[in-house]
Amino acid sequence: MKIDILAFGAHPDDVELSCGGTILKEIHNGKTVGIIDLTKGELGTRGTANTRATEASNAASILGVSFRKNMSFSDGFIVNDKAHQLEVIELIRHYQPDIVLCNAIDDRHIDHGAASKLVSDACFLSGLIKIKTKSISSEVIQTPWRPKSIYHYIQWKPLTPDFVVDVSEYMDKKMEAVMAYSTQFYNSKSKDPETPISSKNFVDSIRYRAADLGRLTGVAYAEGFNAERLPAIDSLFDLK
Repeated sequence: MKIDILAFGAHPDDVELSCGGTILKEIHNGKTVGIIDLTKGELGTRGTANTRATEASNAASILGVSFRKNMSFSDGFIVNDKAHQLEVIELIRHYQPDIVLCNAIDDRHIDHGAASKLVSDACFLSGLIKIKTKSISSEVIQTPWRPKSIYHYIQWKPLTPDFVVDVSEYMDKKMEAVMAYSTQFYNSKSKDPETPISSKNFVDSIRYRAADLGRLTGVAYAEGFNAERLPAIDSLFDLK
């Protein structure tokens, strides 16, 4: 199953929070997108692995992605080793994405940086012909595949992006996908313990961060990304 974009998140909701608008826009433009959650978010203070799974499914439907898969890696203890790299390589070779989106290169949650490096390393290793992996659905040896580009979305820390995507038309739908995680984010009626992401301020910050990136680039709302290599354009007129 060849797709255009494969978006990885350490936890269910990472993708929606950080690049949901970009995914919505690319799907609207006719691109195929899939989401891979590395963990079930089972260590989260609010909700459970089961409620997170239901919320992730609902959010995926709102975004309109082609599929969503959970790797069931250990929440809070993501490890960048050969065993985990090979599991990610199998997915990259199976879906053959041109672009991979993944966690922030540096962030407050330890899983985010670990997932970022794990996925980045797996993308490189996936292109090596001497690494042998078998198809997910059969015993057939997979063909090596290396994505053309890896872009890291921005999460808790206010990292300076290398480029931004105008998501002005998709901000409301993005917020709908984010709020599908009803156990995780602000709910005035919730009796669950408060967390750094359960406050109204955090939910508001999603929109005002996008608005600030938009302000800096002349649009209403934007999402920022860091690139692993210097982005290139064909013409000065491609820049807005």
